[in-house]
Amino acid sequence: MKDKKPSPGVSRQDRLSDEGLARLEKQLESGLNISGQVLAQWIKRYGDAARKIIIRHDRYRPEFDDIA
Repeated sequence: MKDKKPSPGVSRQDRLSDEGLARLEKQLESGLNISGQVLAQWIKRYGDAARKIIIRHDRYRPEFDDIA
């Protein structure tokens, strides 16, 4: 039997931190093709901070604010 309890994923607190925004920045810098729906979710969670990163990488579309 397993003695360790699984700890999947990233906690909400860690997701909504500067580390999360750094992760978005890194993904966009690497050229990862992130869908518009996912970018809209970043904006919904992180607001203007995520929007600025997405704009800086020329991936922003005004519809993102309506999708989320």
